Amino acid sequence: MRKPRIGIVCTVRKTFDYLTAYKLYQERTAKVMEDDSVEWVNYPEMVIEQPDAQKASDYFIDAKVDALIIVSATFHLGHLALILNNRVRVPLLLWGYDELPYDGGKIRLNAVCGVNLNASNLYKGGNDNFIVHVGNEIDNDWVKAIKMMVAIKTTKIGLIGHHADGFYNVGVDELHIYREMGVLVNHYELSQFFGGEATDEEVAIEKANVLKLFDVKKLNDDQVTKVAKLVVVASKFMKEQQVDVVAIRCWPEFAKTYGISPCAMMSILQSRGMLLACEGDIEAALSMVAVRAAGEPTPFMADLSQVNYEENFALLWHDGVAPCNLWDGVCNRSLETYFAGGKGVTADFVLHEGPVSILRIDTARGKTRLFYEEGQTVPMEKKLSGTYAKVIFKHHISKVIDTVVYTGVAHHVIMGYVQYGKAMLDLARIMGWEVIDADKDYFSAR
Repeated sequence: MRKPRIGIVCTVRKTFDYLTAYKLYQERTAKVMEDDSVEWVNYPEMVIEQPDAQKASDYFIDAKVDALIIVSATFHLGHLALILNNRVRVPLLLWGYDELPYDGGKIRLNAVCGVNLNASNLYKGGNDNFIVHVGNEIDNDWVKAIKMMVAIKTTKIGLIGHHADGFYNVGVDELHIYREMGVLVNHYELSQFFGGEATDEEVAIEKANVLKLFDVKKLNDDQVTKVAKLVVVASKFMKEQQVDVVAIRCWPEFAKTYGISPCAMMSILQSRGMLLACEGDIEAALSMVAVRAAGEPTPFMADLSQVNYEENFALLWHDGVAPCNLWDGVCNRSLETYFAGGKGVTADFVLHEGPVSILRIDTARGKTRLFYEEGQTVPMEKKLSGTYAKVIFKHHISKVIDTVVYTGVAHHVIMGYVQYGKAMLDLARIMGWEVIDADKDYFSAR
């Protein structure tokens, strides 16, 4: 996945202290460009008159920017942002600097008024995807939202098989996904995924790694070997097909045709930074891409599983697929065979504690929505099979469950040890998506 390409331009008016403003712009932009996770495209001149905006537009079009920061260093002509918006046509950040100290004369920058002018013009002109920011530091939440947007739009996703049997709620209209995100779903058979070649040496290396990571006393040698081979062939498949993320129909056929389920393999590969979603859930896979871009290198696809209304917690659980690097370091990290009639071979461990969030991109009734919630994982004993974390959310668990069920959100969410609520809101505005808000009473609204 490539870096986002973000343009930045300085707009001023000579009737204000524009030379001081431009000096500030140069200093602050130099600091912004220290972030090498973004490919910055800085327009090298001040934009003052309409021809300047036309010239700057050509510059950003040629650079193929994904987003554009229009800095109101001072108040300026209203034409400038409109020209840039009309020609470049990317998400905009309208950034206005804080006012400089008064020196006994007229207001020196009047930058906030310039932002207000731009926002009003753009809104009345039909643009709803801009974000406004006032201050002397860049809005890093908006930058993170652009990273999420670009990651989603440029991802190559593979659907291995189909969605799991009966999981209609994770099925998608693939052309809706294309319209909303520009993503094409690439289809592969299960046999293509696990049927690749692996040398004895490759399998031996991965087998040693499995033994190092997990207690495997409940497995036989053939099962351990199958896990190791699957790690090899799945890695090769994703590399050869150049897919960034896959959604796998991991049951009911996988264990029957290959001999084990893919859970343990998924736990291992995800700990290495690869993205694999369970049960053919394409929107969960895309949510993993977004959460990765928000800062979580190894996201976990989980069910909102066991809940306790009295003690106000939920278990984020799934059949042993959590990245094994998320282990709490306390419990016995093992591989089990309880699933799929003894052919499951799932990872089993408790996840470590810390602040977390959950996200899901979810489509229902022709609309794409974002569900997001923050919480805290807390320590617990290993009392059941699978991979799981005990979480206390910002909202009471009863409110979280009501929000999910009464808006039809699918039963998979993506957990990460990052929190990015403002960036998520920015992403929703940029993409034109609805935000499912746990502060809203969806039950009473019915």
